[in-house]
Amino acid sequence: MNFPFFIAKRYLVSKKSHNAINIISAISVGGVCIGTMALIIVLSAFNGLSDLVESLYNSFDPDIKVTVKQGKTFDSFAPELSELKKIKGIAYYTEVVEGNALLKFNDKQCVATIKGVNNQFGEMTGFDTLVREGKFDITKNNIVIGAGIAYVLENGVKDFFNPITVYAPKRGHTNSINPEDGLNEMRVYTAGEFAINNEFDYKYVIMNINKARALLDYTSEVSSIELALQKGQNAENVQNEIMRVLGDKYEVKNREQQNELLYKTFRSEKLWTFLILVFILIIATFNVIGSLTMLIIEKKKDITILHNMGADIKLIRKIFLVEGLLITLIGAVSGMILGTLVCWLQRAFSIIKFDEGFVVEAYPVSFHLMDFVMVISVVMLIGFFAAWYPVRIFTKKHLVLIN
Repeated sequence: MNFPFFIAKRYLVSKKSHNAINIISAISVGGVCIGTMALIIVLSAFNGLSDLVESLYNSFDPDIKVTVKQGKTFDSFAPELSELKKIKGIAYYTEVVEGNALLKFNDKQCVATIKGVNNQFGEMTGFDTLVREGKFDITKNNIVIGAGIAYVLENGVKDFFNPITVYAPKRGHTNSINPEDGLNEMRVYTAGEFAINNEFDYKYVIMNINKARALLDYTSEVSSIELALQKGQNAENVQNEIMRVLGDKYEVKNREQQNELLYKTFRSEKLWTFLILVFILIIATFNVIGSLTMLIIEKKKDITILHNMGADIKLIRKIFLVEGLLITLIGAVSGMILGTLVCWLQRAFSIIKFDEGFVVEAYPVSFHLMDFVMVISVVMLIGFFAAWYPVRIFTKKHLVLIN
């Protein structure tokens, strides 16, 4: 067995002449344990919430979205788009038309964004899983509306005999005195109601693309092409191939680029949360400095004996450095185990629940391997410096055997 480790282990578990040293050592382990546990719990909870939000966005946004750089629409029969369909790795190809419209139901009205899609949209994105009332049905004159729009209009999926009237401006100019002559009108029925978040729930209405084109006065134009990739495909490689085929006229974005601000916000919030908790952990490790300082003072006679037996200052310092690392390691491992246990209990028994009406019943947690690696690395690094300081300073100050 490594000699410094053997001595450090004996010092850690042996009874001290002063009980205060045992108490401070226990407090040191407890401080590191609680700090590490807090890091695991908070990061796992943050991961769970981030994964939930991303999954909701991913159920609405495609793997890759193609838009035109100039203008709002482009021709769906463009030759380059025919080549796009031949690219290997694309599982679904969906044309999309978007435009603003006025929705009116009884005496309630609101402005919404009409998103016209084909019947594959639900299968491509898994959007049907977000429909909390009714079903995803955009055949005939059926639409699926956001929960926020349904709330504003006071409309529900049970209003089979009361249609929503949708108005959209006709393209071009009209010379009629009557303003209604400049509007396209369509009567639709709510087949389903989806819930994602306020950004989507108060904005979007999903309908069949042919109906949307008729309402928005389009023929073969599309606002975007949404693509879903086959499982196992490298999104970056497929994206680069699409950009090569389409050229500079089009803009091709993956999921992260479509919601760039969202992903940046998640990363920055997680980083700052981690740094704040690390700062608290640094304060907690001050106990390690106190514990090692008192231990060095108590073990003067032992160190003198070791020195007389041939141990040099480097070996003696290594013993107490290992002692500090053992305290940190025990606290870190205990904290990771307890933190993982708390998160597992939350996942298994839904201890902390959300209010009724939220998309999930309980607060989500998710384990990421890199979080555990990052936590144990940072905790041990902090523990190393917390042990190095008293070993370096107090051995030099208090031990006469130092050269």
